[in-house]
Amino acid sequence: MANIGFIGLGIMGVPMAVNLQQKGGNKLFVNDKKAPPAVLLDGGAVACANGAEVAKQSDIVFIMVPDTPDVEAVLFGENGVAQGLSAGKIVVDMSSISPIATKEFAKKINDLGCEYLDAPVSGGEVGAKAGSLTIMVGGKEETFNKVKPLFELMGQNITLVGGNGDGQTTKVANQIIVALNIQAVAEALLFASKAGADPAKVRQALMGGFASSRILEVHGERMIKRTFNPGFRINLHQKDLNLALQGAKSLGISLPNTATAQELMNACAANGLSAMDHSALCRAVEIMSAHEIAKA
Repeated sequence: MANIGFIGLGIMGVPMAVNLQQKGGNKLFVNDKKAPPAVLLDGGAVACANGAEVAKQSDIVFIMVPDTPDVEAVLFGENGVAQGLSAGKIVVDMSSISPIATKEFAKKINDLGCEYLDAPVSGGEVGAKAGSLTIMVGGKEETFNKVKPLFELMGQNITLVGGNGDGQTTKVANQIIVALNIQAVAEALLFASKAGADPAKVRQALMGGFASSRILEVHGERMIKRTFNPGFRINLHQKDLNLALQGAKSLGISLPNTATAQELMNACAANGLSAMDHSALCRAVEIMSAHEIAKA
């Protein structure tokens, strides 16, 4: 049992914190902009007024917030985590943010005598609840080994990729692949539907072939059944693809299909769909085609 801090209790953060608490028997000190949910408080979690208080009470502080400025505010803003740290503590940022900013944040935390891991995740709300997340980690191996038993309460595929920032770079790469696969599935099912085939049966047939993928399985079903309640919101994927395109510009490389996927996300947002699940990217191609993938 350890004293664990957890900041950011959203769609992903709550089930991740619950797994740390219930599966690991850890004492949690939590903070969020809104009141912590009863499931954590009833399990013994302590609500803290700010990040500094969380850090003072905890040996390891986990952060799970939406974007780079949010992480910076949590760490270094007024009453932020940095103000409550003492030498030897560990900060683990599981948000999906800029790799460049991550390296800067890590250096500042290291200068306080503490360790820093960037550990973004993939798997969405379903994976967070099941404790089956993929966790991509950047940081020192010694620090990773200390935190790994806690990672194992939240995920299954856990990899130390390299130094600070490399976890975030891996997550950006992941988001490129996911976005392009969602786009491919959306276009394929739209094509099948418009041609007069039953998209549900088309999907079933494709699941047995080389086109089979987790995206076709999960998000293809969402597209057919029109279940776009968010597991991972379009506006968050927009943010991740923006990181990819900014990184591509700084590296002097071209990511043409990533740019197209971002434009489809932008089209969804322009039509008021930014809070929907990223599988709703299909709505962009549906709108352009004046045809909706038929419901199952």
